[in-house]
Amino acid sequence: MTDGLIIDLFAGGGGASTGIEMALGRHVDIAVDHDPEAIRIHKTNHPGTLHLTEDVFRVNLQEYVKGRHVALMWASPDCTQFSRAKGGKPREKGQRVLPWAVHMHVAALKPDVVIMENVEEIQKWGPLDGNGYPVWERAGEDYKKFICAMSALGYVSDSRELVAADYGAPTTRKRWYAVFWRDGRAVTFPERTHSRGGINGLKPWEPICKYLDLQDFGKSIFGRKKPLAENTMKRIARGLGKFVSDNPETLNSDIPAVLQEMFGGGSQCREPAEEILRKCTWTSQYIMEYYGCGTGQGIREPLHTIVTKERFALITVAGNRHVIQDFFLRMLKPRELMLGQGFPEDYIMDHDYTGKRIPVSQQVAKIGNSVVPVMAQKLVEVNCPYLKSRTRMENPCMDYSEPQNRFA
Repeated sequence: MTDGLIIDLFAGGGGASTGIEMALGRHVDIAVDHDPEAIRIHKTNHPGTLHLTEDVFRVNLQEYVKGRHVALMWASPDCTQFSRAKGGKPREKGQRVLPWAVHMHVAALKPDVVIMENVEEIQKWGPLDGNGYPVWERAGEDYKKFICAMSALGYVSDSRELVAADYGAPTTRKRWYAVFWRDGRAVTFPERTHSRGGINGLKPWEPICKYLDLQDFGKSIFGRKKPLAENTMKRIARGLGKFVSDNPETLNSDIPAVLQEMFGGGSQCREPAEEILRKCTWTSQYIMEYYGCGTGQGIREPLHTIVTKERFALITVAGNRHVIQDFFLRMLKPRELMLGQGFPEDYIMDHDYTGKRIPVSQQVAKIGNSVVPVMAQKLVEVNCPYLKSRTRMENPCMDYSEPQNRFA
């Protein structure tokens, strides 16, 4: 049985839709998102889908479903107003009620299965005070009301916090996932396939280094027209202490002298970077994060959670025997972030179906907002195997000159 429509609410750049295709070999029938830029990317990669650039509260999906049976609805409401990354800033009430749009469409369409994804803090969803701040003693009230309202529609549900790296994605992104079944079937969650260090007979986590262009060092941190900010230099220095000085091959480097050169702006008569690299016998690389006070991360572990702005830089330290010669820095490229999020290699992020280029900032934003495809794949595989029609086909060279495909 492969009949029934599949709908992706808050479709974004297509992470969930791609995961569903990976699981079932069929495209999503309807994708809804308010953001035209997200729809551009989604339509480029999912040309067989009907795309609706609409407000989820205002769109009338019954007009497009036309009485047909809905087998699966995936919904990933905007998580910004729930996330701890919001910090101490006031919340926007309008975005915190987005899960109720899911309830509205579920009540109207009665899909067999609903799968939702959000930050784990959604479980503390509660009312705001007059200034827009959460009333912490009432944390979780609205979340419980939402779950109860879904239950009142006849759905049995369960939820888990899952880490994408445990299922083979090269990122440690952790999210809340909930599955709602209307016919009373038991909710199923996928078994872990990977673990940190490969313990308990599982595969080791996928390292991000496999998806990076490690030959592209970027520019030297010295001699730049615009010197790097002091906080950036401090972040590089913290990573230097953890990822380079602990390396036995470079243990005897004069780290204090190197730091002095870094914060002194570098020598005014340094050789060109190309000349320095010719003399180097080793390089050490790590990833610096442009947020928080951490030391960054190694490249032989999964990438930390990707956000909607450029926040990861590849640092390359080059040396000769026990002497550090130079440092190089570049931001991770959108394609590296895309692969780090677990998208397939054939996914298109840099241009749309008309050939128009998509700005780097938009690519990064859509990747950071996306569902990790493998998580959608695994959840759909174990809950909706009866919807499988074939294996996913790679993106073909499509002719987008014809009107958009619509389901029959």
